[in-house]
Amino acid sequence: MKTAEIKELSVADLKEKIEDMVEQQSKMKLAHAVSQLENPIQIKNNRKTIAKLKTELRKRELNEKAEA
Repeated sequence: MKTAEIKELSVADLKEKIEDMVEQQSKMKLAHAVSQLENPIQIKNNRKTIAKLKTELRKRELNEKAEA
């Protein structure tokens, strides 16, 4: 996901997307441990996407606290 797409998501959507991506990450890691993945770089890209999502969520939390 691109940063612009992430910024358009609501807080609830961000949380839901993070949960889905973490679950997907776990499944990919397990599949990679059992047998070689077709594209192991997917694990790396997925991890980076999770980090982007968490960063945006944290940024919004800090903005809410600063406004309050």
